[in-house]
Amino acid sequence: MVGSAIIIYLCLGSVERFSTQSRPCRFYPSNMCKPVLATAVFSAVSFLLGAFTSVLSSFLGMQIAIYANERTAFKEIRGVGNGFNIAFRSGAAMGFLLPAINLLVLYIAIDLFMWYYGDDWEGLFEAIIGYGLGGSSMALFGRAVGGIYATAVNVYYNLLTSYIEWQRHDLNLAVILDNVGDVVGDIAATWTDLFGSYAESSCTALLVASISSFGIDHNFPAMCYPLLVNSMGILVCLITTLFRPDPSEIKEPKEIKRELEKQLVISTILMTVGIVIVSWIALPSSFAIYNFNSLKVVKNWQLGLCAGVGLWAGLAIGFVNKLYTNDTFRNLYDAIANIPNYGHTLVKIPIFAAITVCASYRFASFYGTAVAAVGMLSTIATRLAIDAYNPISVDAKCIAAMVHERAPCFVAEPIAAAANRKGFAIESAALLSIALSGAFASRAKISPLDILTSKTPIGFIVGIVLPYMFYYRILDSVGSAAFKMADEIAFQKHRSGEEVKQRNWTLDYVRLVEVSTDASIRRMIPLGALVMLTPLVIGTLFGVEALSGILAGSFGSVFRIAISALTDEARLEADEYIRTGFMKQAKTPGHKDHEDPLLSCIIAENGKAIGDPQKDPSGPALNILIQLMAVESLVLAPFFATHGGLLFKIF
Repeated sequence: MVGSAIIIYLCLGSVERFSTQSRPCRFYPSNMCKPVLATAVFSAVSFLLGAFTSVLSSFLGMQIAIYANERTAFKEIRGVGNGFNIAFRSGAAMGFLLPAINLLVLYIAIDLFMWYYGDDWEGLFEAIIGYGLGGSSMALFGRAVGGIYATAVNVYYNLLTSYIEWQRHDLNLAVILDNVGDVVGDIAATWTDLFGSYAESSCTALLVASISSFGIDHNFPAMCYPLLVNSMGILVCLITTLFRPDPSEIKEPKEIKRELEKQLVISTILMTVGIVIVSWIALPSSFAIYNFNSLKVVKNWQLGLCAGVGLWAGLAIGFVNKLYTNDTFRNLYDAIANIPNYGHTLVKIPIFAAITVCASYRFASFYGTAVAAVGMLSTIATRLAIDAYNPISVDAKCIAAMVHERAPCFVAEPIAAAANRKGFAIESAALLSIALSGAFASRAKISPLDILTSKTPIGFIVGIVLPYMFYYRILDSVGSAAFKMADEIAFQKHRSGEEVKQRNWTLDYVRLVEVSTDASIRRMIPLGALVMLTPLVIGTLFGVEALSGILAGSFGSVFRIAISALTDEARLEADEYIRTGFMKQAKTPGHKDHEDPLLSCIIAENGKAIGDPQKDPSGPALNILIQLMAVESLVLAPFFATHGGLLFKIF
């Protein structure tokens, strides 16, 4: 991160030859804006600030989860309602933590930077966009490394419980490591991922507002409209928690799913009212939007409608994903019976992104698209509370079983939150990438692209190939880390042959953690360098047109792979459905072979073996890939516009 901050400073500082004099503002030539060198310094500082805040929020989330797991396991013995109360309150604490820290640090940074920039909105928010880049950079490493680590630990757990002669002590250690893998993969990785999206949406909307809306009549509350929407979201989610049921009213695990869904619906309804209030108070009745050499007059209700469209699109995504990954629906039976062709049913999901983009762009151009992404993420506190409930309840169940084999365990069956989170991430990534691409084109002063030129197809081809390369390299990293852990287990067993015969063999689990951690981090370093350096190299050598082609090509590839990855969540749900013994009741017409228990077990094992690596490290990391490349291109746009196309200049 420090190295990346230095690169940002050198690239931006090289524009206008390290200018130390004020310059006329682009949209307000009568005003003098701060020198580029100052923006370079503040951009590097905000980049480091975003990276540090992302790590801090992830670390605090893990600490809460660790304490919540054992408390939930203890309370579950007294009834389902008691366990749900602890798990949900813990998830809510974690859910409020991320947006609160994010907004707090962002508000402080803006306030401190204003001491220097004053009403120079363009320079101020050009520097602030580095905060989103820092969060996304850590999100890439956190999501991929956390997923690789968690998957490798799960392999160890399955080996020890299924194939290796183990003692009770070894099984307990296996459960502990499996719980740690869940915390790292589901909490830490998810936190950095959503932190990056949340920070990017806020910073992107602020920057687009500064370069397209003429400072909204020099009205600071109007300029900070995206932050006010997010702040209202925290308040709304806090009110939503008051509607949670009394623990004594919950008797069955299935009731928990309905209650969690109600939380999301209630927060969306209340947030709609909150958006109306913020739009009426903060925004002027009408203001001008600058969009590629044309002006558009936008009314405050139109911008509020953009946020509302994104908000309700996010809710619709969750229910569509539930339709195709929930065991109470017929679609799951279709997934079991016809897995290779199941992906075509999920093409409905991008429709919500397309509708949101069209509606928001129609009302307020790229600024409307950025605000739609803010609206979609405005209820993130409630979403995180629901998502965090899943790993907390799973780990509590494992802890209860570890304490005593016959201990009563009333832990609620985990909800299918991973698919909802993944589909939600795809849609938010789509909105953010489009808004970032529009801001990049405006900031780099790109005229309408001609796809027949030699520069754009070069970037387009590279953009198509890059996500596939990244995707399969992560899958390869999962296999490599898993095999290294398996080799370590075999090595320890061979070295302790006499202890194995005497049933006194104990695995060195600390060494196993070291092996998994080292393998996951080392394999991620070249992948991170690939993503971070591609925009820099292409933009420098081929120019902004080729870089625009990369963004467009990677956007299409990522969408296709990410939608395909959603089918792996259906595989995992089918796996759980088979293991609970209900497969015998799933008599899909024309597929009588599924009544065979052996075939059912094969489907279950293959579903988990194939689904886990794609669900945890590979699929979600692709969403970060397109966001990271887009925001990096946006931050370094002045450098690419000034010094880009070096290869064509030389030859």
